[in-house]
Amino acid sequence: MVVEASLPGLLRTLFIIGGVFLLLRFLGQLMIAKRNMEEERDVNAKRRNFESQKRKANENSGKTRILNNKGKSSNSSIEDVEFEEIE
Repeated sequence: MVVEASLPGLLRTLFIIGGVFLLLRFLGQLMIAKRNMEEERDVNAKRRNFESQKRKANENSGKTRILNNKGKSSNSSIEDVEFEEIE
């Protein structure tokens, strides 16, 4: 088989290589934009969560909470101790 180099064949090959290069570059930019949007969404979600926790903390500022430990088992490490006076 004899292969001849011709100007139209060379130009067609260069256009194909250039087209593939441009397509890959476009897809890369598209993937970068998608990643940036996801990161921005995550940052916004974290900021909203932080602001809601801060707002709740400000609402409960100065309030006292009493925890009820009646639901715990009897094997708790805390025991009631009775003291006797020594005379």
